[in-house]
Amino acid sequence: MSVRFFLLPLIGGVLVPAALLPKPVIAKTLADPAAVFAPLSLPDAPNVYRSGSGLPGPQYWQNRTDYVIHSRIDTQAHVLHGSETVTYSNNSPEALDVLWLQLDQNIYRADTRSAIGAVASSHNLAGNHTDGMVIEHVSVVQGGREVDVTPLISDTRMQLTLPRTIDPHGVAFVKIDWHYTLPGPWGGRTAVTPTREGDIYEVAQWYPRLSVYDDRRGWNTLPYLGQEFFLEYGSFDYSVTVPWNYTLVGSGALLNPEQVLTPVERNRLAQAAQSDTRVMIRTLDDITDPKSHLKQSGEVTWHYGMRNTRDVAFAASPAFVWDAARINLPPIVPWANYHAVPRLAMSVYPREGIGPHGWDRSTDYVKHAIEYFSSQWFEYPWPNAINLGGHGAGMEYPGIVFDGMSDRDPKLFWITTHELGHGWFPMIVGTDERRNAFMDEGFNTFIDVYASDHFNNGEFAPKRDPEFAPRTGNPAQDIVPVLTDPDAPVLMTAADSVSEKYRHSVTYFKAAYGLKLLREQILGPVRFDAAFRRYIAEWAFKHPSPSDFFRLMSSEAGEDLGWFWRGWYFTNAAPDYALGDVHHDAGKPATVQVRNYGSLPLPVVLRADYADGKSEELRIPTEAWRQSSDIVVSLPVHDGLKAVTLDPDHVIPDIDRADNRLAITP
Repeated sequence: MSVRFFLLPLIGGVLVPAALLPKPVIAKTLADPAAVFAPLSLPDAPNVYRSGSGLPGPQYWQNRTDYVIHSRIDTQAHVLHGSETVTYSNNSPEALDVLWLQLDQNIYRADTRSAIGAVASSHNLAGNHTDGMVIEHVSVVQGGREVDVTPLISDTRMQLTLPRTIDPHGVAFVKIDWHYTLPGPWGGRTAVTPTREGDIYEVAQWYPRLSVYDDRRGWNTLPYLGQEFFLEYGSFDYSVTVPWNYTLVGSGALLNPEQVLTPVERNRLAQAAQSDTRVMIRTLDDITDPKSHLKQSGEVTWHYGMRNTRDVAFAASPAFVWDAARINLPPIVPWANYHAVPRLAMSVYPREGIGPHGWDRSTDYVKHAIEYFSSQWFEYPWPNAINLGGHGAGMEYPGIVFDGMSDRDPKLFWITTHELGHGWFPMIVGTDERRNAFMDEGFNTFIDVYASDHFNNGEFAPKRDPEFAPRTGNPAQDIVPVLTDPDAPVLMTAADSVSEKYRHSVTYFKAAYGLKLLREQILGPVRFDAAFRRYIAEWAFKHPSPSDFFRLMSSEAGEDLGWFWRGWYFTNAAPDYALGDVHHDAGKPATVQVRNYGSLPLPVVLRADYADGKSEELRIPTEAWRQSSDIVVSLPVHDGLKAVTLDPDHVIPDIDRADNRLAITP
């Protein structure tokens, strides 16, 4: 029996006859398979340092920086004074005649490159200034001889001309004395924030940091315009002197608890190390009780250590409530000659953080994030994980993250999980965030999506915030405005060139959703997870490029993904499928014409619904479009065909669903 068929698009959940809709002004053009599947040349060619498989090459190298830092906060003047000694190990095959360092605090100077225009506006810098980082003295020790060096400061960078070159595999020691005024709450990533019981010092990007020298560009010296970082790995031994009534938490492990904590506090920390629920280390009553501190006058020096990290940060305040619980991972040795310590999830926050759905749940979120990401991707390598409730910068550093004291559920869960997820990207996998932000924010947002699904039976699922699927919670639907926006930047755009308008929708959302598509629609979880874990493990504490990632995922997953890398990362390509003619005679297989108008041919499901209530699904693979963008598929013999639908569950971002469904009448 012959049948008639009608195109019935869905609008607001109601089937509307095509004849009642306005006709499109511009006719669609079928995709060109030759262009879609053309060979992709990645930016970086394989060599002895980076292999064609995406793994580090046989001669891969990177330099190392080890820091010893002594600092003191003048809480009356809000000035941080510091001195550091950096052991710089040149593991490159080249002799180095200069060193470049980053002076991030110079972003607050009135004459910095970021002080004018969109950059200043997006980072609250306009009209808010300090004198930046004041370098008091620099010297370099080589061959046992110390020589004073006059630095050349350019914006947020500092160049040191060495007394003599550092030969390959040589070492130099750099000594720097410096100070700077800590900005107020407007500083964001480093700030002094007032609370009822005293100021909170959130101190980050706080010491002169060595720039990366690598095989791809030599010195990486992009100025700091408020984006992220690119840093070398090494060990940190740092101490901070603060008034007697301050509590200080920081990256790594506290190395002198007997000198800064009371016996009561140390006992409570020991209890926390045995508890899966939070133990109060400092309570509200402790905040107002001078006897809750080891000293009642003068100053106290807190000593921390952290190994195999690219950075450290800390927070200090007399206003901290402090709680902790154990992280169920093996104990870790935080520093040479120190005993193994249990690993703790911690939260510090002022009185203002306490309230319904507030910071009393923070440590549960910290504990879940570290344990979940460790089991799913790569084990957390450091002693503690700390969530700070302060100004609300929403900013990550190794072992500690800065969030907002006023954050509440579900925002508190999402931002805590996201900032701690940065422990993996870029703190473990050390990508260049100033150039390729999608490998930082996007990769992290991707793992956050599954953490939301996993926590407490999906209490905060699906992830739906400015970072991911903000409108409906369905990424396939919410990403369409980005894919169809002619002004939207592509993922390979340099971080400093992405405006605030597109930062979350592209750098976070699109980048994360691309990995979700790769995992769920292209490779499947088994192949994707194995390849992604290999990527993390091979590039842990190293510096992968986008090309390294693309090559490793293709090689490990056993799939030529050039079409996907080009479409999703180098362009804003999108899928756009349409149904054409349907032929269905009784007792014979039905045939369905499917057309591809998009340049991102993701695998797509075709579902056939029958009058008896049954349905069948056929998955059309990407390879179906390699030679033609107009194909005909056959359905099994089944009478009573009622409708056919492309992507019935809305799992791919088809940018025009008006032609994805055909309703058939006898």
